Amino acid sequence: MSRRVTKHAKGRAAEANGCLPAPAFLEALMAAMKKDPTGALMHLDLDNLHALNQSAGHDAGDKVIAAASSVLTRVAADEDWTLGRIGGDEFALLAPGLALEPAFLRADQLRRELDGAIAKVLPRGHRVTVSIGVAAAPRDAKEPNALRRKADLALHAAKEQGGDAVGLPPSEDMVLKSSYYDAAQLGRLKGLAERLKQKEAPLLREALDDLLRKYDRP
Repeated sequence: MSRRVTKHAKGRAAEANGCLPAPAFLEALMAAMKKDPTGALMHLDLDNLHALNQSAGHDAGDKVIAAASSVLTRVAADEDWTLGRIGGDEFALLAPGLALEPAFLRADQLRRELDGAIAKVLPRGHRVTVSIGVAAAPRDAKEPNALRRKADLALHAAKEQGGDAVGLPPSEDMVLKSSYYDAAQLGRLKGLAERLKQKEAPLLREALDDLLRKYDRP
């Protein structure tokens, strides 16, 4: 009995803070897609949280989750998005009307915000980052459960890049990459990745970071 009351109390507290529990988030997703079939779904997962819990204790992990929740709650309120906690260290954001490409760019900005907030509460010598998967309706899927599966695939793609990344559903990742780079560039990138024994996406992110540091100065 007490366990059930505690669970319900936590659910009410989460809703009061603007973060829906998983069942309520799914209901909100279904209602939103019924009203407007366009929008983006982001699945977010905290990288290395399990290792942090193992080595520094669950109090340290709880502080990380609280820091991430604070950022996500603020962003959801500012953007008028819907936020849900769909797992222990996994969150979801629904952005109605947002297309895939702007959603991808906003997700990468959000990843950086979250990384910064988390770093402030981490014990010395530990690293926890955020991976985000982005899928969009109707481009990737036209119904809620299919869109959730696509967002999960995108999150898995981000994890395969080594984490601390934003991923897209596999087919979309290839479409966007081939739109921005010519065949010669992609061939050189593939060769470099093979020589360094790394995946291509982290190398692209490193190059983009260098470019932004060079030109995007206040």
